[in-house]
Amino acid sequence: MDLALIARVFPAFLQAAWITIQISLIALAIGLTIASLIAAARMSSFAVLRFLGAAYVSVFRGTPALIQIFLLYFGGPQVGINLEPFAAGAIALGMNIAAYMAESIRGAVLAVDRGQMEAARSIGFGSGQAMRWIVLPQAAKLMIRPLGVNSVALVKGTALVATISVVELTYTAQRLIGSTYKPFEIFAVTAVLYMVLVYGLSLLIDRLDRAYAEKG
Repeated sequence: MDLALIARVFPAFLQAAWITIQISLIALAIGLTIASLIAAARMSSFAVLRFLGAAYVSVFRGTPALIQIFLLYFGGPQVGINLEPFAAGAIALGMNIAAYMAESIRGAVLAVDRGQMEAARSIGFGSGQAMRWIVLPQAAKLMIRPLGVNSVALVKGTALVATISVVELTYTAQRLIGSTYKPFEIFAVTAVLYMVLVYGLSLLIDRLDRAYAEKG
């Protein structure tokens, strides 16, 4: 283990880790926004919306995230969509994880006892009000853990954007291996940094889970 090499390249890794965090946060925001819309469409009383929601989930869960990144970044210019690598990677990852998050949200909402909605309607709440004030607060407790698992998968999935030259952890590792010829040390540091990011996220998820549990 070449510790001197690790010390020399570590600043580059810290900068790359910051890029990984940024792309993860942006993709997560995109994913949660789209997931909420897809989950609502999947539970809609309109058949067209249910079909569109199901089609989105099927397409994005049924095709590799790497292909989706390539389609957006390399195929986008053919239809007038020109994106920088960072933007293309964040959007593609967000759209991909949205398909999984949508099912987590839908599952949590459906897990709430239907009697809660009926009780709310019986005291004068509209469907939207009952969903907002009665069902969703209860569903939120149930969706923290699955959404957390999706978020962890997203952080690890950011490695895919190295294929379109986003200078995150994996791309930085590949570049440094080419100049140092020390793959063991470089990939070991990369793995440790991913573990630190995932561990930090897992702690946050556990804290949120406990906070909601204490609220009852």
